[in-house]
Amino acid sequence: MTGVTGRGRTRWGLFAAIMALPALVLAGIAVLVVRFATSEYPLGGAPEEVPCAEALAFGGAKPPAGAYDAECAVQSWLDTNYEARFRMPRKDVRAWLETTYPVAPEPRTDHCYPDSVDLCLHLEFQAGTEDYAGLFPGLSDPGFGAYAADVDVTYEGPDRALVRFSAFTT
Repeated sequence: MTGVTGRGRTRWGLFAAIMALPALVLAGIAVLVVRFATSEYPLGGAPEEVPCAEALAFGGAKPPAGAYDAECAVQSWLDTNYEARFRMPRKDVRAWLETTYPVAPEPRTDHCYPDSVDLCLHLEFQAGTEDYAGLFPGLSDPGFGAYAADVDVTYEGPDRALVRFSAFTT
């Protein structure tokens, strides 16, 4: 006869294994909830340090001559965001922006955020946007990864400027 166990033998092992499965699933869910609640980046995408040339190149820029105290990072999960923070001679900021983005609009000195920023520039590179057409006429792809870039400059005295550069996808 098939399906009949011998004397003294039961199918409790199979039953216990089947009943343990929901407990294991609940334990796994509990671990994920704890990880989500205690991690700043539970799904990944924590910032990572990168060379500043890489961060700036993502937004179509190159490191300016005379830059120092540079810190650069990338954060990527669904979108990618490169950030660069550096200081440079104040007198060279506008020339660097003009060389980097020759047909970009004039950097603004008002309506910058936060109010402590002395000079700001926002650029969009996606096809179909007004800024894109002006910056890269005739191109369907600007040749780098960013959809947009922001440059914020804070003057830290008569000779020094703090530049915050961000290039990102949306």
